[in-house]
Amino acid sequence: MERTTVTLDEQSLAALSHPLRARLLSLLRIEGPSTASGLAERLGESSGLTSYHLRKLADAGLIEEDPELGSRRERWWRAAHGLTAYSASDFLGSRPAYRATQEMRRQAYRWQLRLLEQWLAEEAEWDEEWVEAADSSDDVLTLTPDRAKAMTAEIRAVVERYRDEPAPADESAARVLWLQHLVPFRGELPL
Repeated sequence: MERTTVTLDEQSLAALSHPLRARLLSLLRIEGPSTASGLAERLGESSGLTSYHLRKLADAGLIEEDPELGSRRERWWRAAHGLTAYSASDFLGSRPAYRATQEMRRQAYRWQLRLLEQWLAEEAEWDEEWVEAADSSDDVLTLTPDRAKAMTAEIRAVVERYRDEPAPADESAARVLWLQHLVPFRGELPL
């Protein structure tokens, strides 16, 4: 799939703010097309429930049927876009929509924490080279909003450059997850 970006509006934001829908879209993006039954099995849900939520995602334009894989008996779904974009600031004027952005971010942060916890649980099973290559870091900077946006854009450009390179044929290659958070704070850091 081409890495197109969808910018959320209030309708698509409302659809995606549901936790199961966010998980379904993530799986379709990461693992590729699937059926409601396949996704239900993967997530431990009923196929009726996943089918319902897939239709809601399709109504919002976030996923679409995959005509190359579908048949009369099975509907295959795929992500309609490779990336989702939105700015919480765009929804400050609509209390329900802004709350939906907060819920989406809570879900994303919880998911990221689960992934990091999984890494800690599995770390000893990986080659020493991967344990050494894995990284987490933080720093405190003093920036203006414009400088923060510029820094984020530069970092994203580097990530995109690595993402767009052909996958290495080296057997030591593995998929990696890149996470970024940049948030301002007042007063003392909450430790």
